[in-house]
Amino acid sequence: MKLLLKGGRVVDPATKTDAVLDVACEDGAIARIGKDLPAGDARVISAKGLVVAPGFVDMHAHLREPGQEWKETIETGTRAAAAGGFTGVACMPNTVPVNDERAVTEFIKSRAREKASVRVYPIGAISKGLKGEELAEIGDLVAGGAVAISDDGRPVVSGTLFRKALEYASMFGIPVIDHCEDVDLSDGGVVNEGIVSTVLGLKGWNRTAEEVMVFRDLTLARETGGRVHIAHASTAGSVGLVREARARGAKATIEVTPHHFTLTEEACREYDTRTKMNPPLRTEEDRRAILEALADGTIDAIATDHAPHHQDEKGVEFARAPFGIVGLETAVSLALDRLVGGGVIGLGRMVELFSTGPCRILGLPGGRLAPGAPADLTLLDPDRRVVVDASGFRSKGRNTPFHGWTLKGAPVATIVGGIVVHDVLTS
Repeated sequence: MKLLLKGGRVVDPATKTDAVLDVACEDGAIARIGKDLPAGDARVISAKGLVVAPGFVDMHAHLREPGQEWKETIETGTRAAAAGGFTGVACMPNTVPVNDERAVTEFIKSRAREKASVRVYPIGAISKGLKGEELAEIGDLVAGGAVAISDDGRPVVSGTLFRKALEYASMFGIPVIDHCEDVDLSDGGVVNEGIVSTVLGLKGWNRTAEEVMVFRDLTLARETGGRVHIAHASTAGSVGLVREARARGAKATIEVTPHHFTLTEEACREYDTRTKMNPPLRTEEDRRAILEALADGTIDAIATDHAPHHQDEKGVEFARAPFGIVGLETAVSLALDRLVGGGVIGLGRMVELFSTGPCRILGLPGGRLAPGAPADLTLLDPDRRVVVDASGFRSKGRNTPFHGWTLKGAPVATIVGGIVVHDVLTS
């Protein structure tokens, strides 16, 4: 199949490109990039007025399959990803059974080949059963297709086990992604510890529960030479620790979520379980620190932490509801509206956070637009206004605090391997 995108603003920080160009795709790869390319027998899509970027990758999502298909499936989750402008999704291992062995990894890959709209990159478990007691067979997981390891949703309490994970993962060139939480300090908290938790009468979750584990992970990464990736950082302290550790030579990367750079603990005042997330929404000071780190290059990626739940699970008392929100279909518009539109970062930096950064961290072949690279592309309309409507989500999950928000900027087409998998331009 041949495809030609005409006259779009090509933004690619990997090749330092920001110009109005044509992009020709053939046989699943980018063939040429230049001005006034001939169409020949290619399908032509006018990209005039649009941004053409290397395909966005969400490096932190929960697709729930196998075992929790009432929440989400690989089919529905990747449809949501395509609609949200993502050409690839890395899925966390807290499935049922846990993705702690090669057979589960291979099942996910096989299921993705059958049902997925976008590329699926499994992340294997650090420990067997996510119990934090014994390392999973990391070599087998990588051989089966895992691009990283993580016990996401659960912290690795044992420093010894985490050190071993860093050492083994370095043998295979993959990062260790950690959910940083000292469970003794978080102590069953459900919202950020502070004025809001006190007013609401809900158990607070102290910020130090995250920060002490970030410090431990960074220290072990520096000692072992392994690569650690801090998942969904939520505090100013966590961001600062990563900044300092990298200056001292630690191989560390860090991601943040749209909900943490958009919302604060104030959103929880109505006891809306759609604002209950892990880690919890923090203070305005933390949110501003995240914005600063997005702007100065400290943060490497924006990830959704897409966590779909059935409405019955969320429709209970705040303290009893599960943590998490969906994010695949809102993340890019939130970034365009609040980060680019808000003057925090430019388009090039946004592309880096959604594409170049995740691909670099996970060692994926995308993240750049150049001849021979995969023809995975995300088309954006920075001026398109959208109203978030959870009832129209492709995901099975409807648990979003952004329902009803009007946002400026949206993904309008998603192309994977030269094939258009989502397109609102002609619909």
